[in-house]
Amino acid sequence: MPQSAPSSSAFPLKRFALIGAIVGATAVAFAYTAGWLSPHRLTPDKFLAALTAPKGPAPGHRRNHAKGICFTGNFAANGQGSALSTARVFTPGQYPVIGRFNLAGPDPTQADPMAPVRGVGIQIATPDGQQWRSALIDAPFFAAPTPQAFYQFLMASGSKNPNAFKGYAAAHPEILNFVAWAKGHPRSESWAETRFNSLNSFLFTDASGARHAVRWSYVPTAPVVNLTPEELAKRSPDYLADDITQRVATSPQHFDLVVTVANPGDPTADPTKAWPADRRTVNVGTLTVQQILPEADGPCRDINYDPTVLPAGITTSDDPMPAARSAAYARSYDQRTAEARDYPRTASGSKTGAQQ
Repeated sequence: MPQSAPSSSAFPLKRFALIGAIVGATAVAFAYTAGWLSPHRLTPDKFLAALTAPKGPAPGHRRNHAKGICFTGNFAANGQGSALSTARVFTPGQYPVIGRFNLAGPDPTQADPMAPVRGVGIQIATPDGQQWRSALIDAPFFAAPTPQAFYQFLMASGSKNPNAFKGYAAAHPEILNFVAWAKGHPRSESWAETRFNSLNSFLFTDASGARHAVRWSYVPTAPVVNLTPEELAKRSPDYLADDITQRVATSPQHFDLVVTVANPGDPTADPTKAWPADRRTVNVGTLTVQQILPEADGPCRDINYDPTVLPAGITTSDDPMPAARSAAYARSYDQRTAEARDYPRTASGSKTGAQQ
């Protein structure tokens, strides 16, 4: 049964460890590819082990955001994005989507009410064979400015030394913003009422060759109803999946894709720094969720929502996290697909084929 949600005055270290799992995989790969993890110090496997729950990973599942449910639908571009990017996905029209609503953390059986962070993975395909993949969460900013800082946070939050986190926070006060958000932000009653943010910065290239630093969000069109901690504690362990399944069976759910354009001088390499609220935003189209499918047999199961899979007209920026996430997701993908027999499909012939 779900327990009461934590109060704003209580946020035990075990919750810090869970938050660590939310974003930890990003630090793994970037540190590895940058050469910071020497054979005599740390390895990606050791780093991943630090993110694993005490009982070990859930075989066959993603190493983070392990609990999730698939959806299919479409993205209807309204043409407004073409002023920022030549990407085909912004040309007016409808493009098929395979997505996955999820919860941060390594446990595919965790209770929905207790998840501090919600996420979504989205793959949009265009007729020319290109894809735009992204993985977003509901946090408005990231937990750490660099992979090195995040690793230090992970070690501190998992330490038995009661002063370890205090020491980390003293050296990295930006973590307190994320902790305050994680323990105090309101939880809506549905994935369909949750705003999802890219956090990382990317570059859009327009027809003139000009580049625009951007971040983006999927903003729900459904009215947002927030739950009190007492209401949240009464919800069932799988209430988010049950809710989205029922909603979509009744009618499609919609999200506006809103692109935020940076001003000169806005930080693009530090995802802990949110851009000012007055930055230019462009609504470039609408995501429509049309069908919900269980992950075991669903089309999202074998998709790696690698944020560096981008169409022509969109590239990574000086933000190091997308490259880090790409490598970490690849490692997670390899591990879970090798364990596929431990996460059996329930319908014969349902395998859709791995998508890198």
